Amino acid sequence: MSDSSLQFYHHGRFRVAGGVLPDAVTAYQTYGEPTNPCIVFPTCYGAKLSLGSQSYLVGEGKALDPRRYFVVTFALFCNGESSSPSNTPAPYNGPYFPTISYEDNIHAQYAVLTRHLGVAKVHCVVGFSMGGQQAYHWATVYPDFVERLVAICSSARTSPHNKCFLEGPKAALKAGRDFNDGHYTAPPTVGIRAFARAYCAWAYGQTWFREHLYEMEGMYPTLDVFIREVWEGRYVAHWDANDMLSLLDTWQRGDVSSVRDGGDFASCMGSIKAKALLMPCKTDLYFCPEDSANEMSLLKNAELAVIDSVWGHAAGGGANPTDVAFITKKIEEFLA
Repeated sequence: MSDSSLQFYHHGRFRVAGGVLPDAVTAYQTYGEPTNPCIVFPTCYGAKLSLGSQSYLVGEGKALDPRRYFVVTFALFCNGESSSPSNTPAPYNGPYFPTISYEDNIHAQYAVLTRHLGVAKVHCVVGFSMGGQQAYHWATVYPDFVERLVAICSSARTSPHNKCFLEGPKAALKAGRDFNDGHYTAPPTVGIRAFARAYCAWAYGQTWFREHLYEMEGMYPTLDVFIREVWEGRYVAHWDANDMLSLLDTWQRGDVSSVRDGGDFASCMGSIKAKALLMPCKTDLYFCPEDSANEMSLLKNAELAVIDSVWGHAAGGGANPTDVAFITKKIEEFLA
């Protein structure tokens, strides 16, 4: 059952927020023995399982050790591995791909766990950024199936400021002369590069830039070289523009109270049964720590551990070994 290679589960015809996928596919990996407690660790924005996005927390001696847990990593719809605009045939290809919600992703992941992997209970859902939002949605959609959740640099509801900042890179991509309203016949690299440049400044704290940490001990002699190689290069090499926009739309729509309680956020949060560990970063410009503090006050059983780092949002995603060590320690204590 344990197989860390990329696997694909075919759901068949699958209802989603924006309509239907005739043959929905969920990409996933498994680590460890299925007799161990199950940990679910879904991807975030910009992450692909095939590129090792989850490896900073999964492995022997790491927070999610396969010797102790049955770890299942899931690729979000629209990430280019699970069903996405780039890999779905007509009539739902490219810009015709339907809107996807977090709830859609959770229903799909639940199907893989219960119908295919034989999981009866999830010990914990761990997630960074969009992964953390999935953790919250897991505990909302299947409250009796999930025992714990860990939300790293994340939130249960995408804030107005978060939605607003995402409008910048989205507009930059769409304005690219090669984007053609999503009907491109070759990768729209002008728009993708513009997206990456508009997006990258938000990923780190201001002090991180002030201290020139983008130089990475001499690897990148200037800020422009860093942006070109690390940000433009990654998205140009590995991402489809319509996938980027569809996944961003899922992010902007995130709100657990849209699943239940008719938009009453406080009531929805108060109904979550899972024990929660919230780990915002002090300098995160996406999901600010104040939002996590507010959410903790609404949860029945939660603890807050702020990552004291200048790495901003990137602190939660494996960018800085010191922050990974802090996150690992807190997760191990939480799961003990």
